[in-house]
Amino acid sequence: MHIHILGICGTFMGGLALLAKAKGFDVSGSDSSVYPPMSTQLESSGITLIDGYDASYFKDNKPDLIVIGNALSRGNSSVEHILNEQLPYCSGPEFISQHILKDKWVLAVAGTHGKTTTTSMLAWILEYAKLKPGFLIGGVPQNFGVSARLGDAPFFIIEADEYDTAFFDKRSKFVHYHPRTLILNNLEFDHADIFENLAAIKRQFHHLVRIVPAKGQIILPLEDDNLRDVMDMGNWSETTYLSTENKKYWWTNYLKDDGSEFEVGFENEKLGTVKWNLIGDHNVNNCVAAIAAARHVGVMPKHAISAMAEFINTKRRMELLSHENEVSIYDDFAHHPTAISSTLDGLRKKVGSDRIIVVLEPRSNTMKLGTLSADLSSSLMLADKVVIFQDKLLSWDAKKTLADIQDKLNVFDEIDNIVNYLLNEIKTGDHVVIMSNGGFGGIHTKLVSAINSRENF
Repeated sequence: MHIHILGICGTFMGGLALLAKAKGFDVSGSDSSVYPPMSTQLESSGITLIDGYDASYFKDNKPDLIVIGNALSRGNSSVEHILNEQLPYCSGPEFISQHILKDKWVLAVAGTHGKTTTTSMLAWILEYAKLKPGFLIGGVPQNFGVSARLGDAPFFIIEADEYDTAFFDKRSKFVHYHPRTLILNNLEFDHADIFENLAAIKRQFHHLVRIVPAKGQIILPLEDDNLRDVMDMGNWSETTYLSTENKKYWWTNYLKDDGSEFEVGFENEKLGTVKWNLIGDHNVNNCVAAIAAARHVGVMPKHAISAMAEFINTKRRMELLSHENEVSIYDDFAHHPTAISSTLDGLRKKVGSDRIIVVLEPRSNTMKLGTLSADLSSSLMLADKVVIFQDKLLSWDAKKTLADIQDKLNVFDEIDNIVNYLLNEIKTGDHVVIMSNGGFGGIHTKLVSAINSRENF
């Protein structure tokens, strides 16, 4: 069966393509930007790539099914051709549901923050337990080196995104996955481009809760008020809670303030101690949720805790790019005030009084619209210096919006000017955190190269 994927170079659709190929499908795909590393990974798997969405491709090629990514909309030449000629099509999540997840025990990770990291942790725990799970993750887990794998086990772990499915299906992606084990990490307002308000997001999350079987399990933090609202709409499944205070549930006890070492317990019993390379409350919470989910499929917590000692965080999650000249440069995916705040809190507890310089690109649709800009100043308080990229698509003025931190704020509208500023500002012992959910104009490579070639600090 030949499938053609529109939007194939996105992380989700690229992972779908690799899974379909492993499943035995003949796979081709189109995208507006066909470039490495995804293009290289796909082509090395024998997948044909077409640059652009010219509908003429379909005149000489007749795929049995066309899988349409959610980045495509009406007006796209391929989409219009498909509709006019009544060619068979479906969404990416629908394809995953019918052809990959069918007859699998699905473990899904949903929530505003931490989905990619928690999914990676859970996949690694099951791999460490020699269960050889399949997975589809919106990033590259470094314990595996690939974002998707079919696996040899009945277990499949998937990052369950609340973003909409396709131009013809405005439900959240995750309603297609039918999980038996579900982690709900947290819930805040995000994706202002598709959700009118927080209530609309809660409604979608409850659609997900509705399809978890009674024999399944939902894992969530006890103290999250928004998730409590979701569960109050109705819950028919076994539920287990994570708590920061109540040892009746899953609990933690920090042995180091930065979260690099902590005890894990359940129902008043200590189960073991996690010692790892990660830091921050958010990662501790992600870890305990993954341990709890693994327990639901039969992995003993002591084995899951041992696995965490060998866990390597997903790329672009406080990934250390360079430590030349005693300057640490990190790449971090944080693009929401809560994530930014939690990341900086963990780093501050680790580095003490060392200087932290944040370089932020407000790139997500929510951040561009300015929906959460009022919360941005407080999320950056732990930084010593803040550099904001004032992109022309940003609908708000960074200098005015962030006036509360003007003593540490620097705003630029050119990437090269940011690099030049940092070269003059950075001192020995500094920690530079580049935060963006995109490529940020290649600033990571430019800055690392410039710092490494600089002789005097």
